[in-house]
Amino acid sequence: MLVTGGAGFVGSHVADAFVARGDQVLVVDDLSTGHEDNVPERAELERVDIVDTALAGVFSSFSPKLVCHLAAQASVTVSVDRPEHDLDVNVRGTFNVCEAARHSGAPVVFASTGGAVYGEGAPLPTPEDHPPQPLSPYGASKLAAEAYVSTWGRLYGAPNVVLRLGNVYGPRQSPHGEAGVVAIFSGRLLAGEAPELRGGGAPTRDYVHVHDVARAFVAAAEGRRAGTYNVGTGKETSTARVLELLQRAAAAELEPRHAELRSGELAASALDSSRIEQELGWRATIDVEQGLAQTLDWYRHGRR
Repeated sequence: MLVTGGAGFVGSHVADAFVARGDQVLVVDDLSTGHEDNVPERAELERVDIVDTALAGVFSSFSPKLVCHLAAQASVTVSVDRPEHDLDVNVRGTFNVCEAARHSGAPVVFASTGGAVYGEGAPLPTPEDHPPQPLSPYGASKLAAEAYVSTWGRLYGAPNVVLRLGNVYGPRQSPHGEAGVVAIFSGRLLAGEAPELRGGGAPTRDYVHVHDVARAFVAAAEGRRAGTYNVGTGKETSTARVLELLQRAAAAELEPRHAELRSGELAASALDSSRIEQELGWRATIDVEQGLAQTLDWYRHGRR
């Protein structure tokens, strides 16, 4: 099987899960944000950009039976500043992956986003049939990419799957630049630096551990049925609560700096994941308190 973005945070854990299952895994990553050290030892790596014409040749040579597509431009603020780049990577890149997968006869399991697709004002937790209303170019590009994945599945008879992920956190997420709030908070707390709380710490997200997310990709692969599924815990956790739990795990008491929410950022998000539990037998198993403590410990010791 083939994993795009498999040298990145979530993608490398997905690659790990399939290697552990006994699959032959090829990682396709341009290493613009991913790291070669994240790639499982028993997986191969091809350094290719998904918008590059060379992608088709990689698929042709490897002939994957399944494609997990996680390569993306994943920053909301970058998408606002550079919407044309976001469009190119997330839409054109996904189209290229769908076409290459079609020629290989491989279904696609696509990593989309929950909160950024549903937008503001959605019922919480949000079910999959709620009309999407993205606030950012990132959300719009992911929604457009979803349409290609689903349409190509219907058009060519492939059991393509869209996974709308919650706010994923865990080992290997970079605390540098714009990353997930858990990685940023952890990096700052361990460095003895005051973290930044946006929106007074009130914004909520559905924090789902990366190990649970990797299991969702395996469940989608084994289910062999098309569909769109939320992948989350169904629970809202505020950024203030996240900081409180990480402060406790780090034995730190740093007073945070306060800032306003940035353009395109949501005030609240949580995902109703009952459909994936009913149809594919998946549910989140790592609660946020346990997961945050384990993640902070990973950052402290720098394990792979």
